[in-house]
Amino acid sequence: MTGTLLIIVGAPAVGKMTVGEEIAARTGLRLFHNHLAIEPVLRFFPFGSPPFGRLVDRFRRDVIEEVAASDLPGLIFTYVWAFDLPEDERAVQALAEPFRRRGGRVLFLELQASQEERLRRNEGATRLAEKPSRRDLDASRRQLLDLDQRYRLRSEGRFDGRADYLRIDNTGLEPAEVATRVIAHFGLPPVSGY
Repeated sequence: MTGTLLIIVGAPAVGKMTVGEEIAARTGLRLFHNHLAIEPVLRFFPFGSPPFGRLVDRFRRDVIEEVAASDLPGLIFTYVWAFDLPEDERAVQALAEPFRRRGGRVLFLELQASQEERLRRNEGATRLAEKPSRRDLDASRRQLLDLDQRYRLRSEGRFDGRADYLRIDNTGLEPAEVATRVIAHFGLPPVSGY
């Protein structure tokens, strides 16, 4: 059985994890939001340090490799992709490789939302519960604004028209509505009850 890897990309606090949870509930794909790898490592090494990068990368690769080799229906992975950094594109392609090697589907969902909406979502209860490093709201806000200024966090239509890529502005959309669109667009099979 070959599974599906759905990579949800977008700027911080755009709703990747929340939309991923909704899609996972309806399809049986497992959600691996990026902070599941980040948070444990932050207890030992600072963000961006070489040991931090090695450990986070290894954990991501190992989980994705194991899911790709399993009989699970697939995985949803969330990632802040700086489209102007070639190393980010290489990282995304490397994460997709275990599914591609086995003939699985690799799909991309890009979420976009206004900065104002993302700053509001940045303080959401679910986000703060799942991502302890974001609980310092002032620091988290500064980081969000800094990343917006330093990097190009939108594809700007670069992948539009590809069958494996969907871009949605979810500024005014509920996660359930986004999930419905994604599932229909990619023809993801629902679990019973949906």
